[in-house]
Amino acid sequence: MLVLTRKKNESIVIGDNIEITIVEVQGDQVRIGINAPKNVSIHRKEVYLEIQSENKRAADVKKVNLKDLLK
Repeated sequence: MLVLTRKKNESIVIGDNIEITIVEVQGDQVRIGINAPKNVSIHRKEVYLEIQSENKRAADVKKVNLKDLLK
């Protein structure tokens, strides 16, 4: 993991088209701004993990007996 130190209004650039800017620091919280193309999905990690979990559940297809469907 790369660890960088930044101050308010300083940025980090990822690749050619993603910029992360430190907007505000208050106590143990940091507000960041992310400038990225619309085709790049950005989620908080807990939301991303929930999306992954839901996708796995949706893909878990159970075998269905066709005769049972006709009943």
